Amino acid sequence: MSSDLNRALWDERAPAHAASPDYGFARFAQDPQHLSDTVRFDLPRLGEIRGLRGVHLQCHIGTDTVSLARLGAQMAGLDFSAASVAEARRLTEIAGTPVQFVEGDVHDAVDLLGGASYDLVYTGIGALCWLPDVRRWAQVVAGLLRPGGRLFLREAAPVLWALDDGRADDLLVLRYPYFETPEPTEFVEDGTYVESDVVFTNTRSHSWNHGMGEIVTAVLDAGLELTQLVEHDTVPWEALPGQMVKGELGEWRLREQPERLPHTYTLQAVRRG
Repeated sequence: MSSDLNRALWDERAPAHAASPDYGFARFAQDPQHLSDTVRFDLPRLGEIRGLRGVHLQCHIGTDTVSLARLGAQMAGLDFSAASVAEARRLTEIAGTPVQFVEGDVHDAVDLLGGASYDLVYTGIGALCWLPDVRRWAQVVAGLLRPGGRLFLREAAPVLWALDDGRADDLLVLRYPYFETPEPTEFVEDGTYVESDVVFTNTRSHSWNHGMGEIVTAVLDAGLELTQLVEHDTVPWEALPGQMVKGELGEWRLREQPERLPHTYTLQAVRRG
């Protein structure tokens, strides 16, 4: 099954990611004010979250979740990888920032965490691509939010996921599906997206793209009201190796004509009661 294949991949990478300077566990331990680059990028659109009850879906090793808790939210994090949850719990201890981390499938989030009880559902970069059905995901989000609660999603642009990322030239060439497909796209990758010298044995993964229209429609059909949709010309990792330059907050953009391509987007929506 795709979930078993992907879980094995993330279980193996979680300790390597926690040890990588790119995730910065040591900085969280040394500086009680430290936030992840991703959450610092999100700050202008997140607004004040102090006192909110929030959940971070597909939280991986918890650096963004802990960062949200440091902004004053009462946070929980959910991930299907036992190794990721173990690293996230270790991070809360060394960072001195309390967060509840739960191991489980995102589709079971309402049963695991409680329905209609959250002020904020946060989902970060590189989450939706692991899910086969974006409509089912949106229903889970709606089930978690209380009336008036807010979804905050920042993700890689669907067109970015569809590009050929292994080209030697600077052409932007569509290679993979843009729209959601019944069958996953299989990738084989020996490495990972952060600095690490670990040699991985679990190299196969299954993923799905979801077009922007499919994502927005899924959110609307789940009963949420769209309040923001902003596209950005940066992404937190070197998504197109050899074609990008690194700038502020560790974000990457195309070296040549970055205006050609939306790299990421922020979508916000509210559950009206």
